[in-house]
Amino acid sequence: MPDKKLVQLEIADLASDGRSVGHLNGKVVFCDGGLPGETVLAEIVRSRPRYSQAIVHEVVRASDARITPVCSHFGLCGGCAWQDLTYDHQLDYKKRQVVACLERLAVLGSVDVADAVGSPDLFHYRNKMEFSFHATPDGGFTLGLHRRGRFDEIFDLHECHLQSQLSNRLVDRVRRFVADEGISVYDVRRHIGFMRFLVIREGKRTGQVLVNIVTNYGDIPAGQRLVASLTGEFPEVTTIVHNQNGQKSNVATGEVESVLYGPGCIEEEIGGLRFRIEAGTFFQTNTAQAETLFTTASRLLAAEPGDRLLDLYCGTGTIGMLLAGQVREAVGVELVGEAVELARRNAAANSIANITFIHGSVKDVLASGAVGQESYNIVVVDPPRAGLHRKALAGILALAPAKLLYISCNPATFARDARLIADAGYRLPRVVPVDMFPHTKHIELVALFYRR
Repeated sequence: MPDKKLVQLEIADLASDGRSVGHLNGKVVFCDGGLPGETVLAEIVRSRPRYSQAIVHEVVRASDARITPVCSHFGLCGGCAWQDLTYDHQLDYKKRQVVACLERLAVLGSVDVADAVGSPDLFHYRNKMEFSFHATPDGGFTLGLHRRGRFDEIFDLHECHLQSQLSNRLVDRVRRFVADEGISVYDVRRHIGFMRFLVIREGKRTGQVLVNIVTNYGDIPAGQRLVASLTGEFPEVTTIVHNQNGQKSNVATGEVESVLYGPGCIEEEIGGLRFRIEAGTFFQTNTAQAETLFTTASRLLAAEPGDRLLDLYCGTGTIGMLLAGQVREAVGVELVGEAVELARRNAAANSIANITFIHGSVKDVLASGAVGQESYNIVVVDPPRAGLHRKALAGILALAPAKLLYISCNPATFARDARLIADAGYRLPRVVPVDMFPHTKHIELVALFYRR
């Protein structure tokens, strides 16, 4: 096999997808590896008319911002791509990402973008992790996380520094159990086999742990022995559930769920409130930083006792319930029926009487007038990565709220929506980025629009 042809590159920046950026013969080169200010030797693996893609094989001159990664899986794993970059520099590049989106996509250059608010915990901060089973060609299997850039390859995880050490031990125990019992593992290409995912959820402030085993259709072979093994070895585990998913889509959700042990849920505390979390519940995965996110939103909003608040894409109602004590009335809207039911239960459990929830898509609920005829002073939106649906945004603007609080996990789609909101007569003085996921490219933000 001929030697790889390597080219020397000067790394100038980091792209929004986490890759480093260099230039070769006037063309942009996106690199897997390398940090700004470094000289590297890289292999060009793909060339396009406007850019190339490369893999860094050697760092000739290292950046002062480079540090030694903590994780032994760094470089192999698809997560934590920035673990070799000091945290201060991570926050700086995340702020730049928000600024660039506002200037280039929203063309809103006058917005004050605050420094990104860092996470108090740089490791072991996640309260949820999904681990995948993968059938290997030799008849064996792996249980762990995706190799970088591959949807169809899973490496055996020995230690992840994002969730707790307990999580790592649970992964190892389940792996050994499946091997000892000879249970088949799902093959994503041939769509046969049984074990698919292991999901671990933790109440960081309650100490409760949920283990969710996602399989193909059918009962878990030796299921009772598995439950006895996990609960006997790990008294921290408070509930175990089994989800069956026979669909070809490779996602860690289930069509049929059964509780194998415990109540089938755990609880977590944020802002003095207690929230019930089930296997499929959406809940911010960094508990401590979620509280920072919501506190930042509350401070920006400065709600008053006479305000009426409409919380769109409310999920299980976390932000609406945390703000309900500051306003006269709050209404949440959510598409997922299970989330709405859970939101109602959480509100009742926390004795919050001035919030109600509506089940339906935001665009349809707004178009139907189901939110009522009385005006809302405040609208809160926390949409998925795709941002606001155009019809949903039109419905929001038709309500003409005095304040529109936007929580986003995608600066690019936020910038797109911000341009439309500004064109409708709103001003955006300030945006606050909040880092929910240290060592990754991801950044969330809080923004408050005022009607002119």
